[in-house]
Amino acid sequence: MRHLIATFLVALLALTAAPAIAQSVNYDTWNQVAERAESLTANPQATNEELARTRARIVDWRDRLQEGQNANGDRIATLRNQIEALGPAPAEGATEDEEVANRRTELNQQLSTAQAPRIAATEATSRANSIIGQIDEIVRQRQALELAKQTPSPVLPASWAAAATDGLALLEGVGGEVSGQDATPEIWADLRPRLPYVAGYLIAALLILTYGRAWIVALPTRLSSRASEYSKAVLAFVVSLGQIAVPMAGVYLGISAIQATGLPGPWTTPFLNALPVAAVILFGGIWMARALFPRTAIAYTSLQMTEEARVSAGRMVQTLALLMAIHHILSRAMLPLSGLYEQGEAQVGRVPVQFGEASAGVWHLVLIVLAALAMFRLGNILRRLTRDAVTQDLSYRHWIAAWAGRLTRIIAPIAVLLTAAGFVNLGNLLVWPWLFSLALVGLLILLQDFTADLFNMMQRGAEGAREGLAPLLTGFGLVLASIPIFLIIWGSSGAELAEYWVRFRQGISLGGVNLSPGAILTFLIIFAIGYALTRGVQGMLRTSILPKTRLDAGGQNAVVSGLGYVGIFLAALLAITSAGIDMSSFAIVAGALSVGIGFGLQNIVSNFVSGIILLIERPVSVGDWISAGGQQGIVKKISVRATLVETFDKTEVIVPNSDLISQPVTNWTRHNKVGRIIIPVGVAYGSDTKKVENVLREIVEDHPLVSIDPAPAILFRGLGADALNFEIRAILADVGTGLGVTSDLLHSIVQRFGKEGIEIPFAQRDIWLRNPEALPGQSHGPAARNAQPGALTAPTTVSPELTRDDADEAPGLPDDGDSR
Repeated sequence: MRHLIATFLVALLALTAAPAIAQSVNYDTWNQVAERAESLTANPQATNEELARTRARIVDWRDRLQEGQNANGDRIATLRNQIEALGPAPAEGATEDEEVANRRTELNQQLSTAQAPRIAATEATSRANSIIGQIDEIVRQRQALELAKQTPSPVLPASWAAAATDGLALLEGVGGEVSGQDATPEIWADLRPRLPYVAGYLIAALLILTYGRAWIVALPTRLSSRASEYSKAVLAFVVSLGQIAVPMAGVYLGISAIQATGLPGPWTTPFLNALPVAAVILFGGIWMARALFPRTAIAYTSLQMTEEARVSAGRMVQTLALLMAIHHILSRAMLPLSGLYEQGEAQVGRVPVQFGEASAGVWHLVLIVLAALAMFRLGNILRRLTRDAVTQDLSYRHWIAAWAGRLTRIIAPIAVLLTAAGFVNLGNLLVWPWLFSLALVGLLILLQDFTADLFNMMQRGAEGAREGLAPLLTGFGLVLASIPIFLIIWGSSGAELAEYWVRFRQGISLGGVNLSPGAILTFLIIFAIGYALTRGVQGMLRTSILPKTRLDAGGQNAVVSGLGYVGIFLAALLAITSAGIDMSSFAIVAGALSVGIGFGLQNIVSNFVSGIILLIERPVSVGDWISAGGQQGIVKKISVRATLVETFDKTEVIVPNSDLISQPVTNWTRHNKVGRIIIPVGVAYGSDTKKVENVLREIVEDHPLVSIDPAPAILFRGLGADALNFEIRAILADVGTGLGVTSDLLHSIVQRFGKEGIEIPFAQRDIWLRNPEALPGQSHGPAARNAQPGALTAPTTVSPELTRDDADEAPGLPDDGDSR
C-alpha cells in the first residue's frame, strides 16, 4: 500500500512540476541547435547519418518544447475569468470607469506575461516541426534518386561475365570455410570436445525438420476430427501455427550446431545471420498457402474457388515464399541494388567480395523473372475469383483478391522490363514489397476468419455468431492496425512512423476547431457516460416513480421522452466542452449551413418541432384511439420524427408528426371513452309506429352496456320509399365497445320483431314492358300485348354507424374490424 501511495505522489508531483520544467527550457541553446540543423539541411554534402543524428536531436527538443505549450494553464484560466468578470471592453470611442479600466489593463498585462512561455514554446515547436519536415524531405528525395538509378543492363554479355566472376569468387570463399580449409589448428582443437553437442544439435534439427514437421502438418486434421462443430476451426488455426514454430526450432538448432563448430567466418556468417528471417518467410508462406488454399478444408475455405484453382494457387504461393526467402538471404548477405533492402544498415555484415552493379543486376534479374512467372500465374487465378464464382453473393475479400490479381499480372511484366533496362532497384521495389503486401492481405483474411470463429465458439455455434457486429468491428480494427505494417513494407522507417503518430495525435484543424484522437476519445467517453446516465434515469422514472403518480400513460411517456431529449442534449454539450472544442468556432459554419438546412431538412425539422409540441401539449398520447391521414388505430409510440399507430388489422403505420399538428385528427379516447352509437332501423308501412318505438326502447334499455343517464333515444326519422325509418341513439361508457353493442342490439331487434309481428321490409321493383312485341322471338298476338310485367325483388342491407355525441348528424366511425 505504501508503494502505491508513493507511486501516486510521484506521478502527481511530475504532473504539477511539468509547467515548471517546461519554463526552464533554455531558448538560447535551442536557437543555436536549430540554426545548426538548418545549416545542415542547406548543405547538399551532408550525409544521411548526419541528418539522422540531427533529426533525433530535434525530435528530443520538440518533445520538451511541447510540454511548454501547457505552461501556466491554471493561471491563464484564472486571469481570463477575472477579465470576463469586468464585463465587455468599451467600444471604440467609448469610455469606462477609470478604476475598471486600470484593473483591465493590469490583468491584460499579467495575462500577456503568463502566456509568454506558451507563445515561445509554440513558436519553437513550429520551428522544430519545420526542420524535421525538411530533413525528411531531403532523405526521401535521396531515396527516390537511389531507387531510380540506372545501372548497366543485366541482359548484356558483359554483365553476365561480371556475374560469373563474382559468383566464382563467392563459391571459392564459401567453399573454403565450409570444407574447413581455412580453419586453423586451434579451431579444430576446440571443435573436438564439442563434436557430441554439435552432432546432437544437428540430429535434433534433422528430426524436427523431417518427422516433426510432418507430424505438425497432420495434427490439425487429427485434432479437428475430434472437436465439436463450432470449435474445430479455432482449434485447427491455433494448432496450425505450429507449422511455423516447429520448423523454426529446427532451423535455430541447425544454426546453433553450425556456429558451435567455430568454422563460420566472414563468408558464411552473413548467410547464417539472414537465415532465421528467411526461414520465417519460407515456413510462413507455406503455412499461408495451406490455410488460404487448402487441398482439403477442415471447416470451410476462406476464398470460394474451384479445387484445381485452389491447388494451383497454393503451389504458386509456396514457390513465391521460397523465392522471397532466397532473395532475403542474397540481399542481406551479398547483393546490392536490392530496392528497399538497401535502407538502414543492410550493407553491414556482407560477404568480403564486393558485387558490382552489373553483376548484382544479373542475379536480381534471375530472381525477378522467376518470381514474375509465379506472380503472373497467381494473378490469373485470383482475378477469376469473381468471374468464375459459383454464387453471386461474394464477400468484399473476393473483390479485393480479384483486383490484387489483376494488379499482380500488371506488376510482374513491368518489373521484369525495368530490371532488364537497368532499373534494378525499381524492379525490386515493385516485386518484393508487393508480394509482402499480398501476404499481409492474406493474413488479414485468415485473422478475420479466426476472429469470427472465436466468437462462434464462445456463443457455442449460435446462428449468426460469425456474421455479428463484434467480429465485423474486430476485423475492421485489424485492418486499421495493419496500416503501419503496410507502411513499413513500402519503406517507411521507425522515425517516419513516429512522426506520423505525432501528427495523428496533434489532429487536424477544421474551421478553427482542432480534432485530435484524444479530443475525439474524450468526447465519446463523456457522451457515452451521459447517455447511459440518461437512459438509467429514464428507466427509473418509467418503472419506479411515475407509476406512483397520477399521470396517465401518455403523460408518463411525455415526461420520459422529454427527459431523454434534455439528457442527450446536455451529454453532447458536456462532451463537446470536455473535449476542448470551442462552440463559437461553429458559429460561421452553422450560419452558412442554416439556409441549406432550412430548405433541405425542412420536413425533418418540422416533424421534430411537431414531436416536441405533441409531447408538451399532448393532444395525442400513447394508448389513444385516433383517426389521422386516412388511418385509424391505437397510438403505440411518439418519437422525434413520427408517431407509430397500430391499426386494428395489427399493422403498424408511421404517421409524420407534422400531419398530427397541421391536419385534422379525430381522437376518440383522449379525455374520456364515452361515445354514442346510431343504429338505423326500418319497418314496413302499416306497422304501429308507437309499438315499434316501445319495442326498440325496451331492447336498447335492456342492454347492460348502454348508459341510462342520459337515456337512449328512439327517433322516428322519416318516411322512406320502402320503409318507415327509425333510429336508435344510445350513449356508451366505452365507445370502443360500439361495434359489439350494435351487433347485440341488431340480433335482439330481429328476434323481437319476429315475435311481435313487425315486418322488416325489403325493396321491391316492378318492371313494365311497353312494347313486348318488339322483343326477338316473342309472340305479337293480343296475349303477348296483354302480358303482365314480372316483378324483380332484391333485399337491401343497412349498415349501422358509430358517431361521437357532438352533433345531430355526426360522422360515422369506420368499421375497424376490432372486437370493440
